[in-house]
Amino acid sequence: MRDVPIIPMGEEPGGGDAAGDPRPRPWQSAQGLSSIAGSVWRGRGLDAAERFLGEAGFERAPWLAVAFAAGILAWFALPGPWQWSAAVAGGAAAALAALAVWPLGSHADETRANLRLACVSCALVFAFGIAAVWARSGLVGAEPIARPMVVMIDGKVLEREDQPAEGRLRLTLAMRIAEDGAQSGVARKVRVNVPLAALGEGGIPAGLSEGAVVRLRARLMPPASPMLPGSYDFARAAWFSGLAATGTIVGPLTVLRPVTQTGGIAAVQRALAKHVRSRVAGSPGAIASAFASGDRGGITETDASAMRDAGLTHLLSISGLHVSAVIAAAYFAVLRVLALWPALALRVRLPVAASAAGALAGIGYTLLTGAEVPTVRSCVAALLVLGALALGRDALSMRMLALAAGFVLLLWPESAVGPSFQMSFTAVLALIALSNAAPIKAFLAPREEPWLNRIGRHTVLLFVTGVAVELALMPIVVFHFHRAGMYGALANVVAIPLVTFVAMPLIAMALLADLIGAGAPFWWVVEQALGLLLRIAHFTAGQAGAVRLMPQIGGLTIALFAVGGLWLGLWRGRVRLAGLVPVAAASVLAAMTPVPDLLVAGDGQQVGITVHDPDGTARLISLRDSRSSYTRENLMELAGVAADPVPIATWPGARCSSAFCTVTLTRGGRNWVLLLGRGREMVEERALAAACRKADIVVSERFLPRSCRPRWLKADRRYLERSGGLAIDLAGRRITSVAQSQGEHGWWRDPPPRVGKYRPHPQSRPGEGLKGV
Repeated sequence: MRDVPIIPMGEEPGGGDAAGDPRPRPWQSAQGLSSIAGSVWRGRGLDAAERFLGEAGFERAPWLAVAFAAGILAWFALPGPWQWSAAVAGGAAAALAALAVWPLGSHADETRANLRLACVSCALVFAFGIAAVWARSGLVGAEPIARPMVVMIDGKVLEREDQPAEGRLRLTLAMRIAEDGAQSGVARKVRVNVPLAALGEGGIPAGLSEGAVVRLRARLMPPASPMLPGSYDFARAAWFSGLAATGTIVGPLTVLRPVTQTGGIAAVQRALAKHVRSRVAGSPGAIASAFASGDRGGITETDASAMRDAGLTHLLSISGLHVSAVIAAAYFAVLRVLALWPALALRVRLPVAASAAGALAGIGYTLLTGAEVPTVRSCVAALLVLGALALGRDALSMRMLALAAGFVLLLWPESAVGPSFQMSFTAVLALIALSNAAPIKAFLAPREEPWLNRIGRHTVLLFVTGVAVELALMPIVVFHFHRAGMYGALANVVAIPLVTFVAMPLIAMALLADLIGAGAPFWWVVEQALGLLLRIAHFTAGQAGAVRLMPQIGGLTIALFAVGGLWLGLWRGRVRLAGLVPVAAASVLAAMTPVPDLLVAGDGQQVGITVHDPDGTARLISLRDSRSSYTRENLMELAGVAADPVPIATWPGARCSSAFCTVTLTRGGRNWVLLLGRGREMVEERALAAACRKADIVVSERFLPRSCRPRWLKADRRYLERSGGLAIDLAGRRITSVAQSQGEHGWWRDPPPRVGKYRPHPQSRPGEGLKGV
């Protein structure tokens, strides 16, 4: 017989009443009451999380790919080896802690089986992501050359890229070079631009292809770090590509050992591009060449800019749209043709045969177009879809997308920080999430209706899909490119069907018809279709407000966008709406992002100052009138100013001499005096020191003496070599540098210590070079 528990009734034999007991009851203590409430709420929260994960089922699997990508991104964000090691150890410790709290084999703790599995798997996959990209960096990372140099190169051509729109060739060479420029030392991979004019009237020499050995003199530079905080990091891309230097040829090029047999894929690609451009002239021919062979070298800067501002750049890069179109065409063509043979249709599973044909077409197209990472990624995803079709499974699912993302990240973990990977998978994620939404399924449900209504519904869905993809991609585009296209969804409604169902099929038909000399009609239609595409791009890009430039948004902002977007896309039901909270918070932070008052390039030669006209129009004042479109666009994008920069010498509020300019800005309730170097003319040290004392900020491309002591910041060559480019917010007194985001990664190197003394020009006189300042 079980003991009956004693229930206190207010009076105990020999013990007095409960009120007289000196020991406090839990409900008589505020601390005890709060601990009970906390335990209850924690228990309820864990129960809810366990129940939620149990009901999610296979929807949990894609989060493993998210954890893997998060580990890779953490490696890029953390500064150095001990932080990377700590993060790996932290992931392992979190997994062990979950096993300790909810041990395996314990019947009592099987109520937390889903929580345990989620914590252990995500923590270990996160740690594996850090280890994977760390190992990748160590295996393929190429040490950049220490300094610019002019060297004579005897090298083997690894890759040749024709760029007729730029009037040049681009050669990737394998060579040996020492730090002193001698033809010895370790093997290096360098990239050299060869202007077509330097090749003479004969043009490209015969036998100049992959595998040839050439001799040339070139001026080599280390791969460039970001010009400004938030600019493109070519040094990081070159590190993972194995490039140690880039440069330009100086003098003639000699082919020492030409290639006699040019039957490789690269030669076929160039021959195909040349053939397409010969059949379709001008800009439409350049785009047709890009679709057929992946060669974008013929597209002019004007057309590329219009496509970018119209939100159509994705059509020029061979990726998911193009690979999917090729595979789908091969799949349905083979499926329909084989279905005409009843004996075969009764004995062979036609979807399997069609999937095999589509896979071969996709792999062949990927190889033909250069097998770049975005194309390979798209091909892998498409092959997984074909596998699902062959097995009779759901072709478009989050699990398929996660598997493709994990495969790509395992081979190229560095692609996680690139816009190509992020935009491709974000677009597909938005498409799958939208197609799985209940309202969309109800909207597309079969019904008895006229064919015109059916076409109208699908047109509306195409527009809604375009808007959803544009909204999903906008944070990524703003973060990487500092611009947002306002009319991209409208342009894509016409452009995507035009490319998918008209241009690409007709290009394939024209190439087949060329085998019998009957391709001219097809090429004419291709020219008209691609001409229409360019007109759409230029018209859209030319509209007022087509592009909105924005300053660099912060890491927290893009992280909140990512978390909210993933939560919205990967879960189903009403719980996904919780993702709107971080998205809303990120939107507020993005709107509050301050525009830098001062932008200083890493070399100190380019400086941008943001000011406002009396009518409130934002203007960008530039220290130099740069001829480089890259420099000008970087300053405009990061300042969020669409108008062309105004040279400082013509700005009414500036005073300039031959060596320096001075500007006074009012920010944060005070005046800031800027002294900006604009040349290498030497200035007498005493006069320079006096000018520095009157300035808050001094910027110069050269080394300044110790006697130059401004009130707040001296950004001379010594300072900028260590900090890189700067973005300065005067009102908040915040300085953001390129070096802050680089840490101890291999592609960023602190300069060696310099010992020197400022020496004015022997002929300089006191105050000369500062007159007028």
